[in-house]
Amino acid sequence: MASDFWNERYAASEGYLFGTEPAAFLAAQAAHLPPGSEVLCVADGEGRNSVWLAARGHRVTAFDAAAAGVERARALAAERGAEVAHEVATIEGWDWTRPFDAVVAIFIQFLDPAAREAAFVRLGGAVRPGGLLLLHGYAPRQVGYGTGGPPAAENMYTEELLAAAFAGWEILRLADYDAEIHEGRGHSGRSALVDLVARKPG
Repeated sequence: MASDFWNERYAASEGYLFGTEPAAFLAAQAAHLPPGSEVLCVADGEGRNSVWLAARGHRVTAFDAAAAGVERARALAAERGAEVAHEVATIEGWDWTRPFDAVVAIFIQFLDPAAREAAFVRLGGAVRPGGLLLLHGYAPRQVGYGTGGPPAAENMYTEELLAAAFAGWEILRLADYDAEIHEGRGHSGRSALVDLVARKPG
């Protein structure tokens, strides 16, 4: 099970595997979120993104399948004085009927293409009309870089894939680029990245 893999990986890591600061993508794109937005952070791991958003006044719910990750996320929230509703849940087990102003999904590329397609439907369905989706991950060439993510090019994103998956949405940002990132030991070095910020039709 994916949760077993991540529980073991977090247990083997001293400190926060992906650091305690937000993904550079989120820090750059969070200005799109209206103040006090109700935000869902999907597969949030050790909490670096959810805690950062909550510390900036957003009302944040976050979940991850790995209890070890959620435990660290709760500790980080307490340390930062940020209030986040952290829950242990899988993508399949989450209650996707709950609507949010924004859904944030960063590096969720443990999903194979079939599971990814189903997840994109769920993510989009959880965004209120007029709300935002912030999606960030690796492009296929990342496998050759070896600086993070699974060794599965088919799990990665392309601009064409995301444009098709969210056809009809207002695209605020869609970009494929290389950048140096330093997000803990788990994501470090030259990386092939894809960003999507999209507004759901209202």
